[in-house]
Amino acid sequence: MWIYLGLLSALFLGLHNLCKKHAVQDNEVYPVLLGTTFAGFLTLLPFFILSKYSPEQAKSIGLYINSIPWEKHGFIFLKSLVLAVSWILAYQALKHLPITIVTPIRSAGPFFTFIGALVLYKEQPNTWQWLGFFIIIFSVIGYSRVGKKEGIDFKSNKWIFAIIAATFLGASTGLYDKFLIQYLELQPQTLQFWFCFYIVLILLIILLFIWFPKAEKRKAFKFRWSIPAVGVLLQTADYFYFKGLQDPEALIMLLSAIKRSQILIAVILGGLIFKEKNKRKKLLPLFGILLGVVLILYAT
Repeated sequence: MWIYLGLLSALFLGLHNLCKKHAVQDNEVYPVLLGTTFAGFLTLLPFFILSKYSPEQAKSIGLYINSIPWEKHGFIFLKSLVLAVSWILAYQALKHLPITIVTPIRSAGPFFTFIGALVLYKEQPNTWQWLGFFIIIFSVIGYSRVGKKEGIDFKSNKWIFAIIAATFLGASTGLYDKFLIQYLELQPQTLQFWFCFYIVLILLIILLFIWFPKAEKRKAFKFRWSIPAVGVLLQTADYFYFKGLQDPEALIMLLSAIKRSQILIAVILGGLIFKEKNKRKKLLPLFGILLGVVLILYAT
């Protein structure tokens, strides 16, 4: 069951990436990021209120947000802080790079998660799973060759380094998620609500110093329908992902890889919608990444 929940998460993540590209294109990154996160928080707020005043009804629909001790709040705040940095780097890179380059680099995240799962959680892959992961990595390298034809030098472009750093930090929080869900036994909706709450606070503090005081940046910001859509789609994707991760048999390295099937939507539909170049040449590395995901599913 956790595999299918991972695939549902990938579907909503693919749609989320398309909306995110639309939201940041020729726009101010920081208020877009705050707007998407705040929209996610507002999506969960009614369930928090329902849990306070009608807990039985919230439990009946599986969205009860329970009270947690302060020490668990500290663990959630740490996740929010790391992911805030990851998102800032990722949004900046997405603004300056084609989505058909950014998304495949992000798909290397399972490799970092894979190594962490081996070391921290002693997850044991088999031969097919090893093969699937290495096919994904080599396919991402293939994308770098296509990227050079779009004037993107993977060795000197700072936004490439930004998206790589964002990918590493995101993978780290993926490993941390297993600790939060399986070891601290946090409910998915409880984790999501408080994570959104803390990351909104973090982003507000950052914007108070680097964006709100600058009138020209405030005027450059454009509100778009895709900004709240990003937040809603991300929370939906995360809910399915965390529900899958609740299963004691779920392997974080495989869930992380399965989520990368989102690139089918991002590369094909994104390439058509945003008129990006070299779409056909990107199909071969795309096939490689999908093959890697299929091998992992087959091995499981």
